[in-house]
Amino acid sequence: MKKSKKNDEIYSTIEPLDNSGVAGVYDILRSVLISASILILIITFVFTMVIVDGRSMQHTLESGDKIIVTKMGYQPKDGDVIVVGKSEDGYSKPIVKRVIATEGQTLEIDFENQQVIVDGKVLDEPYISSETIEGTAEIPEVIPEGYVFVMGDNRYISMDSRYKDIGLVNVDDIVGKAVFVVFPFDRFGFIE
Repeated sequence: MKKSKKNDEIYSTIEPLDNSGVAGVYDILRSVLISASILILIITFVFTMVIVDGRSMQHTLESGDKIIVTKMGYQPKDGDVIVVGKSEDGYSKPIVKRVIATEGQTLEIDFENQQVIVDGKVLDEPYISSETIEGTAEIPEVIPEGYVFVMGDNRYISMDSRYKDIGLVNVDDIVGKAVFVVFPFDRFGFIE
């Protein structure tokens, strides 16, 4: 069967690149630079990876877990696990905590009955791994605008908003939401 000339004209062909010489080196360098630039933009604005250091989020997160943090356009919500950047007033390195209450919400912690009450409702907190003890900071009845109240899941040892060294967290200091454990592989998965 003979193909007509008309059918041959509708197909595009590909010529192999000539990677030799100055033009070839330029093409390769340009591709590497564009790829590196895109990667830097993604890491800067979309997500980053951090390593958990400490036991304050046990058993949700363990010390040494490598986690992915989303950054772009993040707004804190109750129950989210977040990474908070360094603070000029308190902590010297980023911390990982859970958002308990956001701006405008009422907050009460009943230490005797081990209950956290937000907007008049007792939180269901299956993720906590120890009793909640009092800290050194005064807990506000209403979370002020631009701030969140955070606590670790291992409440007995967690340095969080219950303590003056941390206190309320300014939303501008939040790096992003911790969404995924990538290592170790036996803990691989989404963070709840």
